Amino acid sequence: MLVAYDGSGKVYDFGALEVQAVYISGNVREPFASYMKDPLGRAAMDWSKEPNYPRPDFLSSSRKRLAPQLLFKGGILHNWKKKTAVALDKSFFDTLPKLKRVSKSRADIAWLIYDLKLVKEKGDGSERYSLQKVDEVFTEFEEALLTLTKPTPGKVEDFIKHLQEKLDEQPETPPVNKTIEKPF
Repeated sequence: MLVAYDGSGKVYDFGALEVQAVYISGNVREPFASYMKDPLGRAAMDWSKEPNYPRPDFLSSSRKRLAPQLLFKGGILHNWKKKTAVALDKSFFDTLPKLKRVSKSRADIAWLIYDLKLVKEKGDGSERYSLQKVDEVFTEFEEALLTLTKPTPGKVEDFIKHLQEKLDEQPETPPVNKTIEKPF
């Protein structure tokens, strides 16, 4: 929670800041354990070609974490006519459906988008990564929530074609053509 208070410490307004992390798919423990067995010798190891190499899971992060947070916490704040800011990684934001932008004055949600930038240090010229805000996007609450939670299904014909392709990949086990009586 972000609060505004007067000179005597009395709160007169508030809003929320949601810092949105991203789920990881894959295995982080195994490469770490391998590295820890020989940190100096394995400092430059490349684990990226190994099975279960860790990667961000943006889809789960938006559906399982971001949307429910906005729905419940954001819904309460919106009902109280309070603002929400969501801080998230640029790569994550880029995977979200295109959000309809509005002016800052009309916005219920401010999306604060950050990225790592390689920066040269003054003095010795060494380089290091710095987390920097690269964009701000302002949206209305209900429009943003609808955009994030409404599926955009493709054509059912394309899905059936995909199912058929998957079945055709496994010719050694032909499908069993039985009718299930009253499945629901």
